[in-house]
Amino acid sequence: MGKRKAQRKNTMMLDSDDDSSSISSSSTMQSDQFSVSGTEELEFKKDSLLDEAVDALYEKRGSTREKALASIIEAFNSDLQHQFAEKKFATLLHQCLNSIKKGSSKEISLASHVIGLLALTVGPGDNAREILEESITPISQASKSGSESSKITSLLECLAIITFVGGIDPEETEKSMQIMWQSVHPKLGSNVVTVKPSAVVITAAVSAWSFLLTTMDGWRLSPKLWQESIAYLSTLLDKDDRSVRIAAGEALAVIFEMGSLEKFAAEAKGSNNGSISEGNKSKEGFLHIQGLRGKILNQIRDLSVEAGGKGSAKKDLSNQRNLFKDVLEFLEDGYCPETSMKIGGDSLRTSTWSPLIQLNFLRHFLCGGFTKHMQENVFLQDVFGFTPKRRNLLGSEHISNCQKRVLKSPNSVISKTRTQILNKQRMQSKDRGKEKNQRAAAKKAAGGDGDDDEDDE
Repeated sequence: MGKRKAQRKNTMMLDSDDDSSSISSSSTMQSDQFSVSGTEELEFKKDSLLDEAVDALYEKRGSTREKALASIIEAFNSDLQHQFAEKKFATLLHQCLNSIKKGSSKEISLASHVIGLLALTVGPGDNAREILEESITPISQASKSGSESSKITSLLECLAIITFVGGIDPEETEKSMQIMWQSVHPKLGSNVVTVKPSAVVITAAVSAWSFLLTTMDGWRLSPKLWQESIAYLSTLLDKDDRSVRIAAGEALAVIFEMGSLEKFAAEAKGSNNGSISEGNKSKEGFLHIQGLRGKILNQIRDLSVEAGGKGSAKKDLSNQRNLFKDVLEFLEDGYCPETSMKIGGDSLRTSTWSPLIQLNFLRHFLCGGFTKHMQENVFLQDVFGFTPKRRNLLGSEHISNCQKRVLKSPNSVISKTRTQILNKQRMQSKDRGKEKNQRAAAKKAAGGDGDDDEDDE
């Protein structure tokens, strides 16, 4: 243990700034001779600190576990901890699930976020499926207990992420979406006591639901479920809270993009089985859906030009107007908003609603870790069709002077490899020179002029 502490003490830390595409050093270099062994010690220190944080999750004191979870989140945001996640996968998952079952609201929020980060880090596969299968019941139960908004929103966001990564069957995604829906729009029964959800919870639930909806084939879902969803989202457009209205607008944009409302209208119009009563019901259903579409269109038109009220934040108002202008243009003319953002000098573009909704949700969830994950997380790169340009490491603008010294150090792996290549080239050149001189001597002995232009390079 003493040796490990000594190694940690002598290691220099490099912190990654995820809000920018550059990497900066947080420590002063003691010497330009930063060898490869120093890099190995750096990696050892990072793993050691993460190991200590995971060990701290076994502590009885809740505040200790909370600090450990916070440090794990910071580590997973600053670097793609793929090897660590693979190595400590089961331990980390089950300790976080214990926190969700028994911890405080703060601990539950932190543990939920760690599970989401773990799923994004390991990517699709058996581990991601295990995360979903093991977590869905504890998350569902925890989301129904208590009314703390921060806890519930973290649980719903976690559920969205682990389903997005680990869900394979549409039924699994539908199950998660139903949990989200019931958290804000529960089915009432004689034994059900409902607590009115806060605007924060409604926004989180609708955003998470929309995020998963982008992965679904809308034609698989029942018209009854769709009609219920659309009617509820329409009521949300009239709510006082602007974040709720924006979340509802994004959800409706995805629904309209999937052509689902038109599907319901077509099914209602053509579902007459010959009886007069059924024919009347179908006609009523068709008229209801058409009327609902017209109502939503009017709501969206009003929100796209809404004037700012008392205490209205200009930025929020601008975001609302821009969103609903885009939705209105899409409904009236069929044009989707095209977006482009820079990630480390590379452009990530979207041209339809679904990837835009996914991008916004993931940026919100990853916060400062978004840039790092987009640059290194192959799963997310595949989701958005984003391929960062491969830059020459030494010539890259995204590398600090400290790291350049590491790579230029005569003791570094790259420097040693370069030296080996140059030495090999010198030896080959020297051998070719010897061969050339030998041929020239042989040619001269045979009566030639000694020139060997053919072999000159």
